[in-house]
Amino acid sequence: MLESIAHRIADNLSNQRDPNLVFICTHNSRRSQFAQVWAAVAAAHYGIRNVQCFSAGTEETSFNQNAIATFERIGFEIDKTEARNPLYTIRYAENAEPIFGFSKTLEHHSVPSRSFMAIMTCADADENCPIVHGAEIRFRLTYDDPKVSDNTPLEAETYDARCKQIATEILYLFSKVG
Repeated sequence: MLESIAHRIADNLSNQRDPNLVFICTHNSRRSQFAQVWAAVAAAHYGIRNVQCFSAGTEETSFNQNAIATFERIGFEIDKTEARNPLYTIRYAENAEPIFGFSKTLEHHSVPSRSFMAIMTCADADENCPIVHGAEIRFRLTYDDPKVSDNTPLEAETYDARCKQIATEILYLFSKVG
């Protein structure tokens, strides 16, 4: 699946189309946020220009605090704008454009409404959204939800492991684009 997504990104780039990747999870609070951030980092790392990375959910909640803490533990700088659904400015390098993270649905104005690759990061969203309107193609790249460890002694370890898994797979994916 990773190589299929990489091939589609490369195909878009070779046809002078900017690839828009939308990572979709039910609440847009953990896995889809991890994937969006790592895709932006990977595109920059491999020098792949014009890739736009987004995340969305079938429901709006908020970017989970445990996911934010995971990014902070690995060295990302994160600033929070207080609101009911806070906006996070995420920085991974001084000279890089920041990534903006907040929970939103596919209908939010910041998410492309057409000509995007829908990448389903959770089985629930994958099963409950058999059709993603406006998507040019849909991929299934699902991950176990780290929330199973919320409020347990394994919380940080589980979130770190899921973040690392997603990072590893997304970095591999982008290594295959060029």
